Amino acid sequence: MIPLQEIGEYTLADEDILDVQTITDAMMTTGQSLTELFIRFFLNLVVCWILVQFFYYRKSRRRDYYFTFMVFSSAMLMLLYIMGNVEVGVGLTLGLFAIFGVIRYRTETVPVREMTYLFIIIALAAVNGLAPIYRLAGAATSTPHYELSFGTTLVTVISNLLIVGLVWILESEKLLRHTSTKLVLYDRIDLIVPEKREELIADLEKRIGIKVDNLEIGHVDFLKDTAFIKVFYTLDKGQSGSIDTLTRAKDFVA
Repeated sequence: MIPLQEIGEYTLADEDILDVQTITDAMMTTGQSLTELFIRFFLNLVVCWILVQFFYYRKSRRRDYYFTFMVFSSAMLMLLYIMGNVEVGVGLTLGLFAIFGVIRYRTETVPVREMTYLFIIIALAAVNGLAPIYRLAGAATSTPHYELSFGTTLVTVISNLLIVGLVWILESEKLLRHTSTKLVLYDRIDLIVPEKREELIADLEKRIGIKVDNLEIGHVDFLKDTAFIKVFYTLDKGQSGSIDTLTRAKDFVA
């Protein structure tokens, strides 16, 4: 006769308790763990490379951010994957990267476009590092085990493709005009008054060789007869404007 144990309103046999213990002890084999790691790593690497190579770098030509995005994405994925398999919360993992971000980026103003791609890459690393790929099979038997779930893997792939598709639509030349700005130290402050705005625009277009869409007048130095003017203009197809706002040679990164 099988001894019974009462738990609340339910009565469980020792045989059932052993089955529950067996299920909770089910673990993936080393081969399955390596397969899962490679799937997550290469999926994340390929998607991030597509985003950086064909969307970000095609317009910005910033090799420094190219390196940063690719390495940051892979490192983030590995950390989230490892942390997801031990008794450490994801919040701690994201907190560590927040600390790293403050240390690295607190001394440099990161452009909005670069920050947007950085957040996209972090989000993709989180999806690819934490989304379920294997599922528990044979839970009702005495030999539960894990097996690759093509359904959840497909959902993860589709999630990546949706992000890539959204970026492709928003970066499309037909949907949005790619605008940029130039920071100009202007020497004819007699033209910065509102009533001479048209003459100011014409002089800027003649001297810097672009069609001005809009402008903003900043700091004015009457002692040196100069003023900072922020010029807004539309980039030609394939043209980049990543250094337009730099005013010091040491800020330039090839």
